[in-house]
Amino acid sequence: MSPKQEKPPIEVVELDSSDDEDAGVSVVGKRKPDMPHGGTSLSKSPVIESPNAIVPSNYRPLESRSFWKAGNFEVGRIKSTAMHGELEHARVHPKFLHSNATSHKWAFGAIAELLDNAVDEISSGATCVKVDRIYNPRDNSPALLFQDDGGGMDPERLRKCMSLGYSSKTSNSTIGQYGNGFKTSTMRLGADVIVFSRSSQSGRATQSIGLLSYTFLRRTGQDDVIVPMIDFDISDHWAEPILCGSQDDWSTNLKTILEWSPFATKMDLMQQFEDIKSHGTKIIVYNLWLNDEGIYELNFDDDDEDIMLRDEANCGNTSKTNKRALEQQSHISYRLRYSLRAYTSILYLKKFTNFSIILRGKPVEQFNILEELKHSKVITYRPQLAGTSKEILVETTLGFVKDAPSPVCGFNIYHKNRLIRPFWKVTADGSSKGNGVVGVLEANFIEPAHDKQDFERSSLFFKLETRLKQMVMDYWKGHCHLIGLKPLEPHLQNLLREQVDNAQIQSPTIDRQPVTGLAAHPRPDFRSVQSEKVGRTNSNRELPAVQPITGNATGSVKNDTQIASSSCMSIDQICEENIQLFRRIRWVYPFRLDC
Repeated sequence: MSPKQEKPPIEVVELDSSDDEDAGVSVVGKRKPDMPHGGTSLSKSPVIESPNAIVPSNYRPLESRSFWKAGNFEVGRIKSTAMHGELEHARVHPKFLHSNATSHKWAFGAIAELLDNAVDEISSGATCVKVDRIYNPRDNSPALLFQDDGGGMDPERLRKCMSLGYSSKTSNSTIGQYGNGFKTSTMRLGADVIVFSRSSQSGRATQSIGLLSYTFLRRTGQDDVIVPMIDFDISDHWAEPILCGSQDDWSTNLKTILEWSPFATKMDLMQQFEDIKSHGTKIIVYNLWLNDEGIYELNFDDDDEDIMLRDEANCGNTSKTNKRALEQQSHISYRLRYSLRAYTSILYLKKFTNFSIILRGKPVEQFNILEELKHSKVITYRPQLAGTSKEILVETTLGFVKDAPSPVCGFNIYHKNRLIRPFWKVTADGSSKGNGVVGVLEANFIEPAHDKQDFERSSLFFKLETRLKQMVMDYWKGHCHLIGLKPLEPHLQNLLREQVDNAQIQSPTIDRQPVTGLAAHPRPDFRSVQSEKVGRTNSNRELPAVQPITGNATGSVKNDTQIASSSCMSIDQICEENIQLFRRIRWVYPFRLDC
């Protein structure tokens, strides 16, 4: 930022450093700066063991780079901090930063928390949030960037952001509410995070820098969470340091930031504000965690316009994936597990008008699955709030996905416009009832868990689950014929169930023999089956020739049973090898029985 011509900027501290990014800055070891004067400590009780001790510059990351192993270290003895006349108080050990972050089992859930903070800034004028991969200038390792053009944070608000349990969000419409999301999300993605923020409040323009570094806390042997922060007043269009305490306190915080952040000089730090303009926030998460194989958890290389979750993308991939499985894996219900672009496309229920999420340089196109449903129906639900007689109205939209019948099913449940549970399957496993049925609702009457990936298990939640099950069953019963599926009569279901049981009992060498009976009989086109023609067969539709076997599985039920059972599946779906059919018999036959 250009200084005023008539008044040159004042340098508060001279640093023993150079422009060489490998050159470090000495920092006072074991000295805990007085955090009310520029930084923050969750204990706010500084301890000075060896004021003259010097810790050499050492920017190496932690030895354990896997997130799930980073908390495996011994906690030393807690040093006494109570002064004369003061009460003892609980301390927050750095290990708590890691254990607190384990609430995020899924890395994308952590990213969603940071996106929520940017979306909450829409009320402050935010128009976009950028998510991208950048490189740490210290070691050229990948880092994760989040940047929005919202109202930014003044010094007081930044300190609340860096502390545990404080939240400045009081509106009922904001997603954040617990005052913990920033800490859990950033520490879940990487060992360290640095924040740059500009704000203008009450005619005063400020810019602040804060560092939350698990690496710094571990390597310097801290037994309390120390968060160095520095602030500048930029009201006069040049950066003047804000000194809440002494100059030494401000200088110590700056030295610590330069030692342990990706930026080795004060000039490098100040350059980070150039693209923030007059207001906004930039968050850089670095020293990203690795998976158990020693590879970065986040994959930036396979798609230049996406960020992939490496372990989820590789889960279940085989070279012999059949056509049906490939179709399922191409659906957004599967892709959201490993593609950040897919996940963020359905993360918010209502489409933004003047706001966009820009992922790696390309805006995310919001996806509303309601626009993809067939035969949709709106069902109202009136839950009664706990402890009151007040009822609220909740509208749920149900419909079939485009490719129904399909194994894709479940409810996308939102809370305050934010997706909490995607494609939640409420029907019993193994049953085909409800396959292809997708529902969407916004459940603001129940509270989400802290990681916002599930709901608290309250009585209202269980009542909602029961109601959703009933919705699926009622919708399926009244609409499955619209996609070519006709419910079987009870007496036909019993005949088929008996045939399947007999075939399993009397065919011990199933794996070596082909199958007859229901699997080998000619199957009609289900669209041609009418209720008055259940007793007919269609000899024009036949499977490839098979060799018969003996036993009760061969032709024990004719005509009505064959037609009714086969009418629930298309020809493309049943043309599989006989051995595979028998191996999957507990899936195939229940599908036909329950439909």
